[in-house]
Amino acid sequence: MAALALSTAACTATRLPPADAGLAIPAAWAETDPAPVSLDIAHYWRLLDDPLLTEFVEAALAENLDLAQSAARLDQARAQLRGARAGFLPQLTGSGRVNQDVGDFSVDEPQFSLGADASWEADLFGRIGANVAASEAELAAAGYSLGDLQRLIAGQVALSTISARSTALQLAIARDTLAYQDDNLQIARWRVEAGLVSSLDVEQARSQRAQTAASIPLLESNLAATANAISTLIGEPPGRVLERLDGSDFVPDPPVMAGFEAPGEVLRRRPDVRAAEASLLASTARIEGARAQLLPLVQLGGSIGTSSVGLGSLFDIVSGGLFASASQLLFDGGRTRAQIDSAEAAAQGSLAAWRLAILGALEEVETAAVDLDKADERVALFGDALDAANSSALLARSQYQAGLTDFRNLLTSENQLLSARNAQVGAEAERASAFVRLTQALGGGWAPVEYPLPVSDRTEP
Repeated sequence: MAALALSTAACTATRLPPADAGLAIPAAWAETDPAPVSLDIAHYWRLLDDPLLTEFVEAALAENLDLAQSAARLDQARAQLRGARAGFLPQLTGSGRVNQDVGDFSVDEPQFSLGADASWEADLFGRIGANVAASEAELAAAGYSLGDLQRLIAGQVALSTISARSTALQLAIARDTLAYQDDNLQIARWRVEAGLVSSLDVEQARSQRAQTAASIPLLESNLAATANAISTLIGEPPGRVLERLDGSDFVPDPPVMAGFEAPGEVLRRRPDVRAAEASLLASTARIEGARAQLLPLVQLGGSIGTSSVGLGSLFDIVSGGLFASASQLLFDGGRTRAQIDSAEAAAQGSLAAWRLAILGALEEVETAAVDLDKADERVALFGDALDAANSSALLARSQYQAGLTDFRNLLTSENQLLSARNAQVGAEAERASAFVRLTQALGGGWAPVEYPLPVSDRTEP
């Protein structure tokens, strides 16, 4: 539990893990330029210059039903904090009673009584304070969890839209290629009728066309599935999104990132790391609350009341009293000690979860940075390949029409062109997706809000 002791000195900013937590934070990234941050990534989807993608992401942030559930959990945590803070205040209860006797010796008039009781627990050993501190940390964890879900939902919608754009563009390429292959088939038939070539050219053209045509239904199905998933994310039934995406003719081109923040700053921006830290603080506070049950409980209270026969003399005689009590747990069969052990085990689990969140954040940034760098290289290389394939297909088509080459060369050139066009689109989509994953890993996609974490001057949990 030594590592947990340092966690109790909480503040509103995420701290780096203590040295004895066994986790060292690097001073710089291994795979990226140490240049300063060049872009504001809070709303990174707007940097892609795709109005439809921006519309979908912002609609999801406003209407997504998972976010609505998370917001409800945040409200629940806020209400629980109010309930915990109420433990510092006295509790007042009032009572009233009317009694009417019946029988031979009963009093004709009804008997009235009024009373009030008050009680207050003196939090001498921090039981209530520990519960409040735990509730404050749980509220912070719920708030940061909502922010992390916003970050993930924004990234999911952006990635899905990029994927849909890519699929729609590949669908357009397939349809365009099919038109060329129809022309090739017709040319092959004319040449067979003229006796210039054998019917083998026609059969090869038919086979090529059929393969291209068979790819179109699969692309249409994939586009519909992706569009329907986006519809669910933005909180609406399927249909409209598919209509907006069908016919897309480009993939978003991300801006260049010259560099980004150091690892420590990124960890402070990441809501999942901050949520894990807040959960750790809540767990340590729960240990304090469990241990306080072993200490004396001191209560102050009082009561006041009056009673009379008939309302006219109800307040003639008023009586009351004050009291103080102290109680000490002597034996409960080990129940309280078991609760303390359970709270300490939960804190150990929270510490592991915090460390895992930190490592996961560092991993995501490093991996996404490499992906984006390599995706840039792939786009450039596939651009050269597409230019060469396009030139080759034009030459092969003109030479076949002139009878200077056989149909096999034309088929090969056409297939290479189709593959190069699809590969170029795939590389562009991967570059845009890598940009989204990187900015998401850096903590973009949510509105940072400071949630108050519990502050303690204790040196031990």
